[in-house]
Amino acid sequence: MADRLRMTLAQLDPIVGDLRGNADKARAAWAQGRDAGADLVALPEMFVTGYNPQDLTLKPAFHAAAIETVEQLARDCADGPALAIGGPWVEGTRLYNAYHICSGGAVVARVLKHHLPNELVFDEVRIFDSGPVTGPYALGGVRIGSPICEDAWHDDVTETLAETAAEILLVPNGSPYYRGKQDVRLNHMVARVVETGLPLVYLNMTGGQDDQVFDGGSFVLNPGGRVAVQLPVFEDCIAHVDFTRTDDRWRAEPGDFTPHPDAWEQDYAAMVQSLRGYCRKTGFGKVLLGLSGGVDSALVAAIAVDALGADNVRCVMLPSEYTSSASLDDAKAVAQALGCRYDYVPITQGRAAITATLAPLFEGLPEDLTEENLQSRLRGLLLMALSNKFGEMLLTTGNKSEVAVGYATIYGDMAGGYNPIKDLYKTRVFETCRWRNANHRHWMLGPDGPVMPDSVIDKPPSAELRADQKDSDSLPDYPVLDAILTILVDRDGDVADCVDAGYAEADARKVESLLYVSEYKRFQSAPGTRLTRRAFWLDRRYPIVNRWRSR
Repeated sequence: MADRLRMTLAQLDPIVGDLRGNADKARAAWAQGRDAGADLVALPEMFVTGYNPQDLTLKPAFHAAAIETVEQLARDCADGPALAIGGPWVEGTRLYNAYHICSGGAVVARVLKHHLPNELVFDEVRIFDSGPVTGPYALGGVRIGSPICEDAWHDDVTETLAETAAEILLVPNGSPYYRGKQDVRLNHMVARVVETGLPLVYLNMTGGQDDQVFDGGSFVLNPGGRVAVQLPVFEDCIAHVDFTRTDDRWRAEPGDFTPHPDAWEQDYAAMVQSLRGYCRKTGFGKVLLGLSGGVDSALVAAIAVDALGADNVRCVMLPSEYTSSASLDDAKAVAQALGCRYDYVPITQGRAAITATLAPLFEGLPEDLTEENLQSRLRGLLLMALSNKFGEMLLTTGNKSEVAVGYATIYGDMAGGYNPIKDLYKTRVFETCRWRNANHRHWMLGPDGPVMPDSVIDKPPSAELRADQKDSDSLPDYPVLDAILTILVDRDGDVADCVDAGYAEADARKVESLLYVSEYKRFQSAPGTRLTRRAFWLDRRYPIVNRWRSR
């Protein structure tokens, strides 16, 4: 009977659909484990396909190719440690989320996910069938149980494993980030360890996938719930964990322990890593954005430079007669501080031409929002032209407050391929700018020191589409707006809840109405980094046609 076991944890970033590339990463991790004398090399949930593959998994040719890729991996990794990797599996007409245990050239065991998450960004119930709750698999005389992700958030699967003599729990995950998620994970896993008395390995993946970003942060718990190993967040890494049998119980020896940063840093890292991953995985090496002199575009520029490097970011100022000299100065100052390209493209002549073209149709009608939006749409046209000509992906810069109430122009400033601040309320935008000015980390490709002047952060927000315009002309002040939106969106409350919290009923009803009538805009908006449990897209799915309002 073995008294020691070395497990290699591969906290890595797969690419959805890249079966060959993901297999190559698994093979390289296995080789590192072999060279380190590992008994088992473990990779996260659905690693061979990337996660979350959504309906791609249902395509027969895709899941058949994924299964063959796993079986080839088993053959390739025959001479050395066992390999555990997530991927699909088919039995008859049933499709499963499985964990494949490979040893000696073959797949010797498969664990099938039992609890299928059906909330927030997950809808696995419509993709997979639920597998049975089974016992552990044996590896070199050690019995290991592998509840897959959600299976460890419930007590029945781990209870069965403990009752059927599992000695170590290895939990593979595809767990995306939201603010405070690590505490939630840790609490659930400590509960499983306390209930079963078994050590537990929580192995998570990294990397951005569309709106989601996987933050890693893998850890190992000993019986009693003490953390023995904690890996970094938002970083690929491979760690070797040694387990020792003492008094018929296995324990992990203390190993790497990386402290995790606070929520401000984790949010910023999520935005940087998601944009970096989105560009790398879609093939865009460069990006551009409209730099208005305001706080939102300044923050997006900083994120872009930190993600891709200054040489790969183009900032474009597109002024009209309403653009203030302060905005011109601030935009240029941001670009210079970040060290990225800055182009100056006035829209005055273009706007005059469009106005003249429409004049016969608009004759006798007063100017209104139409003329304001022409400016935004002309800017979108010019930015998309630059994107097409130079192969640079256009970034949009609307914060969550604006996205929520539709304070953005569809086919104008909403045009673009990705929005890293889409899930960041305006009040958090201000604080995030201050955080970035005061902090620099090794994973940032931008310069150290302040990169956004105080004048950008402190001035009253304005779209500058008409003379003396302020956002507060159309919306409640942002602290009020964000507080109401937090109740309506993040907490699923209603107008009465807003009033109970001390906000004016008129403000709450106005915000609620704007929230619902703007749904059609959000259906056409660019994807963006998910930072909360109620990000716009998969976390919150509302109909476009909707007459319901709070009574």
